[in-house]
Amino acid sequence: MIKFKYNLFFFTFLVFSLGFSQRGETGDKTFADKFPPDVIYEISSSALLIRNTVDHDIIVCIRDQYKKYLNHIYIRNNDEFLFTGIPITRLYVQYKSKEFYFEDKEHTVINYGERHTFDFFFDASKDGNFIQISQEEFLKP
Repeated sequence: MIKFKYNLFFFTFLVFSLGFSQRGETGDKTFADKFPPDVIYEISSSALLIRNTVDHDIIVCIRDQYKKYLNHIYIRNNDEFLFTGIPITRLYVQYKSKEFYFEDKEHTVINYGERHTFDFFFDASKDGNFIQISQEEFLKP
């Protein structure tokens, strides 16, 4: 009987620990095997702060004015991440939210030494500023 209790405790502990280990940490490179190396321009001294204010985790991809890949990152809900070394360009922000992929309709202009902030939020009473895109478009280099 005692052995059964220990086995039950161990099994329960294992199940819960595996369940929590599936969730990444802010800053993880979730799709590192699907994207080319990150593009970083240290001399630009510019940065982009991404805040995730929605109730679930997201994966953010930033692209240049030609929609070429620059960087991507995993951000937990109610957390933020600072992209540094952003090239001087117009940025497009794409993100994966649950099983859907989106792109911001607007672009963010990055100039030398500037720091911009981009907030993800959801307001059911307003039309979003995002368009839905395909997984292929999100993952293209």
